[in-house]
Amino acid sequence: MATLAPVRSAFNPTIPQDFKELGISETLVLDLVLRRMLIEGYSSIAGLGRSLRLSHRVVDLVFKHMRTQSLVEIKGMLGNDYSFTLSAAGKQLAGERFQISQYAGACPVSLSDYHKATAVQSAKVHVDRKILRAAYADLIVTDRMLDQLGPAIISQNSIFVYGPTGNGKTSLAERMLRVYKDAVLIPYAVEVDNQIISLYDPVVHQPIESDEEDVDPRWLLCKRPCILVGGELIPSMLELRLDESSGIYAAPLQMKANNGILLIDDFGRQLMSPRDLLNRWIVPLDRRVDYLTLRYGVKFQIPFELMVVFSTNLEPADLADEAFLRRIHNKIYVEAVDAGSFDQIFTRVVASRNISAEPDSAEYLRKLCLREGRTELRACYPADICNILLSIGRYEGRGPIMTKSEMERAASLYFAKS
Repeated sequence: MATLAPVRSAFNPTIPQDFKELGISETLVLDLVLRRMLIEGYSSIAGLGRSLRLSHRVVDLVFKHMRTQSLVEIKGMLGNDYSFTLSAAGKQLAGERFQISQYAGACPVSLSDYHKATAVQSAKVHVDRKILRAAYADLIVTDRMLDQLGPAIISQNSIFVYGPTGNGKTSLAERMLRVYKDAVLIPYAVEVDNQIISLYDPVVHQPIESDEEDVDPRWLLCKRPCILVGGELIPSMLELRLDESSGIYAAPLQMKANNGILLIDDFGRQLMSPRDLLNRWIVPLDRRVDYLTLRYGVKFQIPFELMVVFSTNLEPADLADEAFLRRIHNKIYVEAVDAGSFDQIFTRVVASRNISAEPDSAEYLRKLCLREGRTELRACYPADICNILLSIGRYEGRGPIMTKSEMERAASLYFAKS
């Protein structure tokens, strides 16, 4: 779990004390309790509250209902709490509910509450060149590039980053997240038509420790999400996915990225065609809402409150028509690096890898990179060549050596013959 300075979200839901405040039906909560008890065996009101992220009062209401229906058997006391288990009738009902859905985690929030939370937590960014320079301190970035990135990030609209390969388009896009200084509350799950959509993803969402004890525990304080997807992107990743064995829906990428950034890297090289993707998102990018469909045909609206960044080395006009490009307000061209920037990158890379270099090494490497018909310097060349030198050294049982002959050797491995 990430640890940052104390930070609060703009959204601050209080702990629900009854089903009206919870926004979820008593039947759904009863199903959750039944499934949880079936898994745990012995349970307590406090334990169920922790597992299901519910207040003591709400769990107690369900427990009393279950007692009147003879669904539980009390086995003893744990201090002021009961120790209980499912009765035979309770186990039978729990088994039936388990066949429908195996979800027994945190109680979901309602779709309407999710809409409200996402709207309240929409990013409001204030940056200038100085702030961006700090955010991109580990990269060599020109003032001209920063002055293009700044307005684009402030707008929070979609961004098209394009240009020759190897010049840091992905690195530029990934670091956009650094300008956010706040946090967001993300629900573990969302309920739609009594179906549960699992939203929190520990691979994507980075929790932040919080000492706020008065916030609805069904929400988790996290850094704003940044999801990177490349050539593996397929249409199903943009739709609800139902796990037939568990009966649980998984949220699509754009839903997990809400209140953050979705970076589509190497755009145009996915298994799905660029036009299919763009047609799928032409309405969401324009209206900031998306539509998903449950397996049995119920269609519903979700917020599309995220910044989509398309990164590609292909020409925009070859990927999308004018109608779609009009909806992407910010188009940033990342050009090949000049000699001065190349030398600065080289100096940083050599220092970070602890390689001793002769004073004219950067100039010599530039000449190597511009041989055999190559006309542009790429930002990736210094790091890639240095990595090859490190590998050569390990192969020969020694440290890396940066001499002209060694750079020639590395370049011959790196560049394909034309």
